[in-house]
Amino acid sequence: MTDEPLKTTPLNAAHRAAGARMVGFGGYDMPVQYEGVLAEHRWTREHAGLFDVSHMGQCKITGEDAVAQFERFVPGDYAILKAGKQKYSLLLNAEGGIMDDLMAGKPDHDGLYVVVNAGNKDADFAFLKANLQGDATLTVLDDRSLIAIQGPEAAEVMAAHEPVMAEFGFMDCARLMLFGVDCFVSRSGYTGEDGYEISVPNADAERIWNALLQDARVKPIGLGARDSLRLEAGLPLHGHDIDATTSPVEGALTFALSKSRKERADFNGAARILKELSDGPSRVRIGLSVKEGAPAREGAEIADMDGAVIGNVTSGGPSPTLGRNIAMGYVPPAFAELGTDLKVIVRGKPAAAEVVAMPFVAQRYYRKPKAV
Repeated sequence: MTDEPLKTTPLNAAHRAAGARMVGFGGYDMPVQYEGVLAEHRWTREHAGLFDVSHMGQCKITGEDAVAQFERFVPGDYAILKAGKQKYSLLLNAEGGIMDDLMAGKPDHDGLYVVVNAGNKDADFAFLKANLQGDATLTVLDDRSLIAIQGPEAAEVMAAHEPVMAEFGFMDCARLMLFGVDCFVSRSGYTGEDGYEISVPNADAERIWNALLQDARVKPIGLGARDSLRLEAGLPLHGHDIDATTSPVEGALTFALSKSRKERADFNGAARILKELSDGPSRVRIGLSVKEGAPAREGAEIADMDGAVIGNVTSGGPSPTLGRNIAMGYVPPAFAELGTDLKVIVRGKPAAAEVVAMPFVAQRYYRKPKAV
């Protein structure tokens, strides 16, 4: 907790005018819900939800050395990433812990465009500024807002404003004129649904937000539904499911480790990470179906069938889509096999749980058909 006043995004007045319930998150005054978390969750799964994610950190890393310098701290291969593509990656400390997870891509031919988490952005930017070498230059884009539209009707909504949006595939990105202004646009999402992220100048944020809401298929969605959607999608939240002590192997994020980078072992924490890949980690992130009782929330203990505590829940709650309680947490690898019966301790009472595959709800990102 801090005594510092909460920051606001350029959309704060729009949220309040729409009757949003506001909460502090990542140092910002943010909407947690409008008409209700359950209704907003379902609307996003069925139609198109609009999210203010302007609290996230946006930056450009430019210069001839930009990619090589960035790769010192992430395990993804950005040297071979094509223009117009982005990739999920992890900002690693010297011990191989996850300082943050992020998206970085090449929407234009001017270095990398990077988006980091709100609560970590000041630390991330300070770390990069202090450690980037050569002519690699970090420019914080604090003059831009970020809007996300997610759901099965998101593509049709966006194509109505700019037809080229329909041609994007999952993890495509571009810098283009949209709504009459210079935008960075990508097609991905933190809900498991198809959708887009649109970086716009602060001065145009409210106009563009309102323009998107003119479509009957679109409703504003708060952080409450954003959290339940990402939980169903099995996506980690930094500071909860992963943190600076967690390795990519422990966090079940090995897909972010490029083969070429593992072979070169030239990124922060490579020795620890490669050892865990070969020998196994001491703990691993798992998905749990909680079969009885109340939801197992963050901090609940996980026990084996003999009652011995073996781990903790890091995220959990009801799944509106599945109609049951789900959770993520960490246990030793011996207890991580699918179908393993475990217990979660909720309010002092053990409840039956089972290790299940993630995502809990199938992700529906749009991937373009491969050319024959």
